[in-house]
Amino acid sequence: QVQLVESGGGLVQPGGSLRLSCAASGFTFSRYAMSWYRQAPGKERELVATITSIGRSTNYAGSMKGRFTISRDNAKNTVYLQKNSLQPEATAVYFCNARNLLNRHWGQGTQVTVSA
Repeated sequence: QVQLVESGGGLVQPGGSLRLSCAASGFTFSRYAMSWYRQAPGKERELVATITSIGRSTNYAGSMKGRFTISRDNAKNTVYLQKNSLQPEATAVYFCNARNLLNRHWGQGTQVTVSA
């Protein structure tokens, strides 16, 4: 069955870095655009970044531009999200999303907490 499994979250000190991973299985990964979303406490889920199916193009939500880097490795069926200089406002559950014209799949999310 379709699975998206996020990893790499945890407790990070302000100014630290993180690299989230999302391992996909159960579908043809290279035919899906992949995105990262996040949901902070008490807020709606919001888009962070999207990468096209073969990774030629990336798109970042306005406030996220220049702060995150999305990438993918189709040989490993994995998408990544890199963030440096983390601040407490980055605290959220980060979700992986796979999308094509017919289907949309979500992971369970990974918690990122930025705190001293």
